[in-house]
Amino acid sequence: MRRYELMFVVKPTLEDEATLKVLETMKTLLKDQKAELISEKNMGRRELAYEVKGFKNGNYFLLVVEAEPDAVKEFDRIANINEDIIRHIVVKVEK
Repeated sequence: MRRYELMFVVKPTLEDEATLKVLETMKTLLKDQKAELISEKNMGRRELAYEVKGFKNGNYFLLVVEAEPDAVKEFDRIANINEDIIRHIVVKVEK
């Protein structure tokens, strides 16, 4: 298993409860893929460097996981499909 940092930005127009539901959905997806959640960080609402899909800010989340590459591919696929996630990035952490 490899270590990855998964960051994603959720629409700022969602209610707090809906925003946390997106986070839980992504964590459940990773757990279903046999990924081990090392840490999670809610970085709060921040201004984006540039406008993305008409939004100037968003709610940032960072998940650090140990997972197989297939689990990360599935996270990437779902993050692309999910309309509430406006941007995401996957970084492999070198040891």
